Amino acid sequence: MTEEHRPRARLDANGNDALRAIAFYLPQFHPIPENDLWWGAGFTEWTNVTRARPIFAGHYQPHLPADMGFYDLRVAQTRVQQAALAARYGIHGFCYYYYWFAGKRLLETPVESMRSSGEPDFPYCLCWANENWTRRWDGADKEVLIAQNPSRADDERLLHELLPHFRDPRYIRVNGRPLFIVYRIGDLPDATATAELWRTIAQREGIGELYLCAAKTYDTGDPTFYGFDAVVEFPPHGLRTVTMHEQLDLLDPEFRGTVVDYRQFVVDCVTTREPSYTLHRTVMPGWDNTARRLHQALVFAHASPEVYELWTREVALQACRKPPGERLLFINAWNEWAEGAHLEPDRRFGHQYLAATERALAYANTRAGDIESPLGAALRST
Repeated sequence: MTEEHRPRARLDANGNDALRAIAFYLPQFHPIPENDLWWGAGFTEWTNVTRARPIFAGHYQPHLPADMGFYDLRVAQTRVQQAALAARYGIHGFCYYYYWFAGKRLLETPVESMRSSGEPDFPYCLCWANENWTRRWDGADKEVLIAQNPSRADDERLLHELLPHFRDPRYIRVNGRPLFIVYRIGDLPDATATAELWRTIAQREGIGELYLCAAKTYDTGDPTFYGFDAVVEFPPHGLRTVTMHEQLDLLDPEFRGTVVDYRQFVVDCVTTREPSYTLHRTVMPGWDNTARRLHQALVFAHASPEVYELWTREVALQACRKPPGERLLFINAWNEWAEGAHLEPDRRFGHQYLAATERALAYANTRAGDIESPLGAALRST
């Protein structure tokens, strides 16, 4: 590995390898011809966000942005402001969704502009969102807008397109190895062969070894079975918290979705035992995809910065117990506005979720030697 590609050392106040918090980042906030065709001229994620309405009494909708308003990610200054805000509150980097359909790229402008310009100077990695795009937002789940159609022939093409990112000095690495996440590993025709080919190409091209992660979505198990290194949690996937429908005063008689208690979900997550394989934990400030799914939404009620901070603190402490270089914590997400999962300030909470993130990370870095926090121990003993 050349000197310019070596990862930046980040140490905590005690000189230890620091915990790195990485927030998933949605690049859907700018118009593209395909979305104009499928959803109407000028469509962006903001189109969904502004149509959301409360489903039950006390339901917080719509989520509207505060500091940067309804931004356009084609504007370089917006991307710089986002990175500066994230860094201010201790976020290490962004994980951008990478939309690649057998050589066809979508929503690539923010990511490629960031890479080619060198701005913002902020760590990043990529997650290949390898699933079909469908009309699930309006209920027609079986109508495919653009399909993945995965094939072994495309594995090499994809890796070659990723090489410029892997060579970027800002790219996030785990012990020198570029971190790459696949959203749906089960959709690969032969995941083991794909991993082997990607590693071979990376070695041949001078990148070195890759750090391959599978998102824990629909069908993810032990990643080593597929030749991958680790799994990244992806809440609300894996939801096992009971619903709270009987407690609701519904305002929408057509609602057929699901509502769960965010507080109970956090307890369920904190008390989940670590698997035998390497798992990188993920937290979310909330989840409410009413803007996308309307009457079929999945809503987490009672989300708050206080409960989110407790969850993040617990997960951060777990991450700090991992070997040096592997102390990662993921956040879903930086700007999933239409899914009610955003650290970016809104008009209700402002910077509260960001401040909660900063406090939780600081707590974990100062208590990294602790076996377990008092909260985690208490929950696991009940």
